[in-house]
Amino acid sequence: MRSCERRFGGGLAVAISSIFALGLVWPAEASSFDEAMETREAGNTASQQSQVAIDKLADETDTLLTQYRNVLNQLDAVRVFNKHMRGLIREQEAEKTSLTEQIDGVELVARQMTPHMLKMIDSLERFVELDVPFLKDERTERVASLRAAMNRSDVTDAEKYRAIMEAYQVENEFGRTIEDYQAEADINGEMRELDFLRIGRIALLYRSPDGTLLGAWDQKNREWVELDRSYEEPIKAGLRMARKQSAPALLLAPIPAAEDAN
Repeated sequence: MRSCERRFGGGLAVAISSIFALGLVWPAEASSFDEAMETREAGNTASQQSQVAIDKLADETDTLLTQYRNVLNQLDAVRVFNKHMRGLIREQEAEKTSLTEQIDGVELVARQMTPHMLKMIDSLERFVELDVPFLKDERTERVASLRAAMNRSDVTDAEKYRAIMEAYQVENEFGRTIEDYQAEADINGEMRELDFLRIGRIALLYRSPDGTLLGAWDQKNREWVELDRSYEEPIKAGLRMARKQSAPALLLAPIPAAEDAN
């Protein structure tokens, strides 16, 4: 037993000493380990924070890049728009120049047209005075209205010219139509109410309502001449046709002025 104690006593002492020795070393190693873990955890936390910062910067970079691309797209659109607008401005300037030239031309034409229109009215007035004297009051009044219109500032030159051309057209139509009308005329120094028959411009005949007076206008001598009773029926037939009381037919009407012209 003692030999065993001697045999194991030294080993036991060594083991116990080792244990104590280990017991003395553990606290120091544990502390270093904890510090290492804390350092690692701190490093992980710092890494996570860095990653968050990096992700944030990446998002901001993407946002800025998107904004930059949008600005570039807008800039391209503005350039295209400006190019288009410059083209429109050039066209408008050209049109403005053209309109200015046209306005100047219109003013020149207007200055030239006014004397021309006055001459046309003078010619029309003279024509009415020298023509066969049918509807004399109506035609004279038409010419007077044209002169009055020429002095009105609220009537455009185009309207004035159109009215003059319409008056010429009316006069032109008289040469191709037949009509009757009632009016007074000086017959042998006495004003008489008569029925007139106009056949174009080749004949202007009259008949009193009671049929006692028959006559025609002598254009050559510019006077009224009496007709004998043989002309009453042709004149009456012509009046009926002019009034659309009978169908158009061949009319054998007296034309004294035409005979004199031959």
